[in-house]
Amino acid sequence: MSRLKEKYNKEIKKNLMEKFGYKNIHQVPALEKIVVNCVTKDCVTNGKMVDSIVADLAAITGQKPVVARARKSIATFKLREGMPIGASVTLRDSTMYEFLDRLVNISLPRVRDFRGVSSKAFDGRGNYVLGMKEQIIFPEINYDKIDKIRGLGISIVTTAKNNEEGKELLSQFGMPFKK
Repeated sequence: MSRLKEKYNKEIKKNLMEKFGYKNIHQVPALEKIVVNCVTKDCVTNGKMVDSIVADLAAITGQKPVVARARKSIATFKLREGMPIGASVTLRDSTMYEFLDRLVNISLPRVRDFRGVSSKAFDGRGNYVLGMKEQIIFPEINYDKIDKIRGLGISIVTTAKNNEEGKELLSQFGMPFKK
């Protein structure tokens, strides 16, 4: 079991029960899944770009990504239905906790001029979306072997009922929110 999951089971659940006054342990918000995705318009002109996105996501998450394909044809973007345009990975259970641990403690501090993540990126139901401008902040990516710097979208899905519960849950996990 990962260190972060043990911390959740021992400390975080107790802290959240006290703070929000829950009567039942099952009311306490928890992490459901983390989705990491990368979609780029460069895949339309260069079909090999998807292979490098898949390789990067596999290195970052430790899990095989699923290739995202276009749902509709859009002539102005030179996009045809079924063309590969990116990739995504859904993390659950122990891999999810390990990824969150690496994100909070290793990757985010590597961002230049990092002052914390925005607390305004919640969706109203306790889920958080984080945008990364470069994939090279992850130590698993070899800087010499990348062909292009790309951004990533990281969606953290929780069982929280509102933004306040979701923010407190992620704060307990060590997410560095701006003051």
